[in-house]
Amino acid sequence: MSGAALASDGRALEAVRAIGARCGVDFTDDAAVTVLLGERRRVLERRGPLAWWGALALTVGVVWLCMAPTLSAPSGKPALAFAPPAALLVLGIACLTLVHARWKRELLHGTLVGYREVLGVARAHGVPVTHVPAWLEGRTSGGGKGAAPVPAYPKVEPLFTQAAQEQPAAAAARTAPVPSKPPAVTAYESMADAGGWHDETGCLLVMAGAGGAIWAATSDAPIGYGALVLVPLAILVWLAGSRQGKERTRLRAEAQAYVRTVAAAQSAGARVPELSPVLRKLLDEGAV
Repeated sequence: MSGAALASDGRALEAVRAIGARCGVDFTDDAAVTVLLGERRRVLERRGPLAWWGALALTVGVVWLCMAPTLSAPSGKPALAFAPPAALLVLGIACLTLVHARWKRELLHGTLVGYREVLGVARAHGVPVTHVPAWLEGRTSGGGKGAAPVPAYPKVEPLFTQAAQEQPAAAAARTAPVPSKPPAVTAYESMADAGGWHDETGCLLVMAGAGGAIWAATSDAPIGYGALVLVPLAILVWLAGSRQGKERTRLRAEAQAYVRTVAAAQSAGARVPELSPVLRKLLDEGAV
C-alpha cells in the first residue's frame, strides 16, 4: 500500500497519519515502511533452536512411546518404560508452545498492528488493496483466516467534491496506466493448480504393464503380455505432463511480469484491481 494511493482520499490519509502517530511510524513513507516490514517479517519467521528441540523431543517421544510396550514386557515395570517418552512429549509440547507464543507476540507487534489497521482503513475508504501477505495476517499461503486478520471497518461514502474528482485524474496523468490482464495471465490462473497426476499415473501404468508381463512369463497365460501396451501409454502420459509443465512455466513468467507491473503502478499512486488468489500466491512465495 503506497503513500500516494492513501493520499487519494484526504479522510483516509488523516486516519493513517493518526495511526502512524500512535505507532511512531510514518505509514505514508513507502521506503521506511518497506524496511520496517522486512525487519518484522524476518523476526516473525525466525524459529530458533527451541523449535527444533521441541520437534525432536516430540518425534523421539512418540517413537519411544510406541516401543514402550515391548520394552516394559521383559522388566515387568511399565512405569520405567513409559515415563521417559511421556517426559519427552511434555518437553516437546512445552517448547513448541513457547515458540507459538513468541510468534504470536511478534505478530501483534505495534508496527504490524498499525499496518494492518492502515490496510483496513484503505479498504473502508475504497482504496484498492492489491495484496495482503499471508505472513502479515498469520495465515498459510493457501488461504483461510489468519491469527491476526486485517480489521474490517465500516465502508465510508466516497467524496464527490470537485477536488476529489480532479485529484485522481491528476494522479492518473502522472502515472503509467494499469495494464489490462493479458490472456496468458488468465490462462495461468485457470491452470496453476491443475495437473500433477501425470507422473503417478505413468508409474502405475508401467508397473501394471511389468506385472502383466511377469505374470505371463511365470504362468501359462500369454495373454498377460497384452499388458505391455500400457508402457507406451505411460510414455504418452509422461509426455503430456511434460508439455503441460512447460506451458505452466511459460504462463507463470507472464503472470509474474503482470504482477510486477501492477505492483509498480500501485507504488506510483495508481488505483489497481485486487489480485486473484493465484496471483497473490506468487507474491506470498516471493516469486516477484
